[in-house]
Amino acid sequence: MELQGKILGQFKVGEQPQMGTWALPKRAKRQSLVVLGMSRENFAVSHCRWKNLEFHCDNSQSIWQSAVSRSDSSKPPKLSFNRLQLTDEECSGLQRRNFGRFISREAVLDEEYWTAAWLRAEAHWESLSYMRHVDSYKRKYAEQEFYALKRRCTGQDGNSLKCFCFVAVKKEEKNIRRTVLNSVVGTLDLSIRQFLRGETYPGEIKRPSAILESHEPHDTHKYAYVANVCVLKFARRKGIALNMLYLATDVASLAGMKQLFVHVNADNLPAQELYKKTGFKIVEAASSPVSKDQMLLMNVEL
Repeated sequence: MELQGKILGQFKVGEQPQMGTWALPKRAKRQSLVVLGMSRENFAVSHCRWKNLEFHCDNSQSIWQSAVSRSDSSKPPKLSFNRLQLTDEECSGLQRRNFGRFISREAVLDEEYWTAAWLRAEAHWESLSYMRHVDSYKRKYAEQEFYALKRRCTGQDGNSLKCFCFVAVKKEEKNIRRTVLNSVVGTLDLSIRQFLRGETYPGEIKRPSAILESHEPHDTHKYAYVANVCVLKFARRKGIALNMLYLATDVASLAGMKQLFVHVNADNLPAQELYKKTGFKIVEAASSPVSKDQMLLMNVEL
């Protein structure tokens, strides 16, 4: 099972003669996902206004393109959805982790960022798949997440000092070249942050001051944070989430961080067990669940 053409989403598509083959018929199958402690943060999306434009290809299938009005002057990226996945040689300079038939590494191509955003959209709406027009909602969610993710990873979002988007991709096979869409099977965000004054763990101060604990070039008051961990359902039980976490731990440690945090739902026992495998423990002072929707804070010393 592979990601289908619906993740074309709402972008300006590069002119390629086979582009129409990526459009999806109305009754195409949806791909299910397993979500492991996915923590969706509320990043501002008020800078966007949505206007969907539908057009038709020669084969009478429809794809979507967006007219997005943003506060900045950048143009919507041109995404080529039949772009081939990067080779191992092209990724030789990246921090990565090899395991089984997969590799976890930092996202490089815009198409990889978009696929990561689509996985998160699928995860967000998975329990509501029965809703009418759910695919439209997922496309909108994915495009918003794509731009938010790119801002975070290029340092344009003030919530993080630095942000990485990791993806898990299928390894190269002899005489087989996959597209990006058919290669990415998991995603995870790692951000480097700074405690607010008086904090000993994220969110400790309920009415946070805008003043950071320290502006000195030391890492004492910084920490790493994991969010948006999700894996395609067909690829579960293959160690993908676990190895993405190992990579995040390695990168955070190399960045000089001493603590790595993550939020997880109190009733999500599989995710809690996953994090415990990599050394995470519940931060008792920050975790007093009163309902199944309560979020637990976990951390690991690096």
